[in-house]
Amino acid sequence: MQRFISVLTLCSVAVAPVAWAESTGRISGSEFNPAISLILDGRYVDRDAGELELPGFQLGGESGFPGQGFTTGHNELALSANIDDTFYGALHAAVVQHDGETKVELEEAFIETLGLGHGLTIKGGRFFSGIGYLNAIHAHAHDFADRPLVYDALFGGRLADTGAQVRWVAPTEQYLNLGLEVTSGSAYPSGENESGNKGLGVFVKTGGDWDVSSSWQLGASYYRAKFGKREAGVHAHGHGEADAVDNELLNGEVDVAGVDFVYKWAPNGNARNTNLKLQAEYFVRNEQGGAEFAEGEDRAKADYDGRQTGFYAQAVYQFQPGWRVGLRYDRLGAKNTIAPFSEGMNLDEFLEETGLGAESNPNRTSLMLDYAPSHFSRIRLQYSQLDNGHDARHDTMMLQYVMSLGSHGAHTF
Repeated sequence: MQRFISVLTLCSVAVAPVAWAESTGRISGSEFNPAISLILDGRYVDRDAGELELPGFQLGGESGFPGQGFTTGHNELALSANIDDTFYGALHAAVVQHDGETKVELEEAFIETLGLGHGLTIKGGRFFSGIGYLNAIHAHAHDFADRPLVYDALFGGRLADTGAQVRWVAPTEQYLNLGLEVTSGSAYPSGENESGNKGLGVFVKTGGDWDVSSSWQLGASYYRAKFGKREAGVHAHGHGEADAVDNELLNGEVDVAGVDFVYKWAPNGNARNTNLKLQAEYFVRNEQGGAEFAEGEDRAKADYDGRQTGFYAQAVYQFQPGWRVGLRYDRLGAKNTIAPFSEGMNLDEFLEETGLGAESNPNRTSLMLDYAPSHFSRIRLQYSQLDNGHDARHDTMMLQYVMSLGSHGAHTF
């Protein structure tokens, strides 16, 4: 238990303020405040599919396949520091290429309290939600080159929003962390709302040591939001660039519940040579609203009641220093109800174009091998096969490098 708590404590320590040294003609790396880090992500991707299609799921956010051929991945610039003895601040921005254009996207920009005592921490701004296990972990620290399928399908990649978060670590022998988030509720899987405060999230995490070689963490979480309009990515086939397509869910609400589990093993607690990590998450999403689709003269709308589920399970084994092999299995399920239907177009076409098509069970299997000569660099080879649940299979091969420059703190448990 003591080792588990010490790991979590190390991962939560903010970057300490530093003082400028007397002028000596040189500046050491420890004298810069705020701390700056840069993550470089480059890839070569060979896949036999166009757009990501998951029948029964109205995709949004950042969900989708990685780019084809040579491409930059998720490059990240981060600045962080203690503001004073009361507050810590951080900003994370992603530099990505999309359709030949370079874009800078704000990921996180928040302040967080220091030293409130009684196990309390308050965060305010834009941040990755604490629901689930993987959601709050930045992409460069993931064990695979892409996100689990359930995150693409249910969260549009990940849940990030603007608001406030309160966390409390209980003064108990077993680790217990409770969290509450109140957010704008405007991020996928929710959408636009006038009040800007329609998101609510709660989570609980507990864990400890089974013995000197094994530790574990179990979590449960819940998220709900209401929205006036949620726009979905166009799930269309054969549309020309000039086609005007509207695919929306109106006056809706969504709730997501999930559980997650992580187990880590290392001989006598020493993970340097060999170690094993088992990880799994399961989510259920329920949503309702008015589905509308319009393309030219084709228009239709219906009352929509959807239930989607998804899970992934993965194992990553380091068999010698620097070398790891991993296997992950993803599976989704959708059962949606459309009624009544206004016949401005064929019902089957409406279901396909909106992405709300009937029951399906997409699944994917991924195998990866990576090499990390240090904590700051990693090269990864990954193969995935996706079955979208409607007799279509797609293969993807990725060769990726992830390099960390500058300050780089410890990762979470």
